[in-house]
Amino acid sequence: MAIVTARQPEQFEIRVPTGRVDDLHARLKATRFAPDRDATWEYGLPTGLLDQWVARWLDFDWEAAQRALNGFDHFRVDVDGIALHYVLRRGRGPAPVPLLLLHGWPWTFWDWHASIDRLADPGAYGGDPEDAFDVVVVSLPGFTFSTPLAVRPMGFTQMADVFVKLMRDVLGYERFAVAGGDMGALAAEQLGHKHADSLIGLQLFGVVPLGVFRGESPLDIGPDFGMARPAEMPADPVFTPAPALRRRTPSAHLTVHALEPQTLAAALTDSPAGLLAWLLHRRATWSDNDGDVLDAFDADFLLTTFSLYWYTDSIGSSMKAYHDMVFHSWQASHDRRPVVEAPTGITFFDRDELTGRSRSWCPDYFNIRRASSYPHGGHFGPAEEPDIAIAEIRETFRLLR
Repeated sequence: MAIVTARQPEQFEIRVPTGRVDDLHARLKATRFAPDRDATWEYGLPTGLLDQWVARWLDFDWEAAQRALNGFDHFRVDVDGIALHYVLRRGRGPAPVPLLLLHGWPWTFWDWHASIDRLADPGAYGGDPEDAFDVVVVSLPGFTFSTPLAVRPMGFTQMADVFVKLMRDVLGYERFAVAGGDMGALAAEQLGHKHADSLIGLQLFGVVPLGVFRGESPLDIGPDFGMARPAEMPADPVFTPAPALRRRTPSAHLTVHALEPQTLAAALTDSPAGLLAWLLHRRATWSDNDGDVLDAFDADFLLTTFSLYWYTDSIGSSMKAYHDMVFHSWQASHDRRPVVEAPTGITFFDRDELTGRSRSWCPDYFNIRRASSYPHGGHFGPAEEPDIAIAEIRETFRLLR
């Protein structure tokens, strides 16, 4: 899917050639499923469940998904040799605030799709036009249409520098707001640390300290991401550690992505069923559901996400971001406190396994203007709970406009 990238933004439509779709279907039909006598989650994604999802992908209406994707305006632009993709929706209101939305892994920009129009044009959805934003949803470098990625390293620290150039030099926003989760939250935190003067503020959905991968054993991140808990717990109950979840903390992806992303990419780039299994496992185990991933997500949303990774051949470059942020570790730009100086709002979802490891050290680390928590919602907050994500973004930036 060749897309020209220029130094000035160029709009494009997503058009996957019919031959690529046919190839996907042929590979799915030829899937060799791994024998699975146990048929439980103890060893990973059960083969029986994978079989069901392979059938769903074969029946998936990609043309309808492509039309939905093209309901938004897509652009690509060269930023320091990086082919950067973003969606832009101009706000409708008296004074729209520029807002950069950042995703993580195994997210894509599509995790924000339910929020874009409602944030840009709140009046059309029964909201207050005063809350309008110019919405910019970027694909992280190396993810989906922000490929191929020839610049390395490209962890969250380098991404933050790219995003400042996109917002300021390409789109002309001297100051802007940022919201993000997962790896996108780390990039947002880096913006709030290094580029605070360019920011109106941050809205974070889950947090991890910027130096999480520092030390002699960077993959040993500790129970609270290496951060010391205060002698006394904060008075605000929002910052009281949540009860530990029974599920195991997911780290298999972190280890293999950091150590051997290209080895794993060889399998996942060749086998769509393998790609599906790797991505579906994370969606199922990191979201808030009662044993069925469809409790948390719409099937078409998930299949669109899997298709975006497959058709853009981006699974390998997306996983390499872990290697780059682990082995090209974060370096502080200043030693002031708080570490993240930009005004910050934080939203915790209690069914996100990261939440219990993040709450207690936050008050001294961020310039917190507001914080909240919800008993439901998992690691993919904006996709699982878009109503909450939209309301949280609005609340934070009402204080900061």
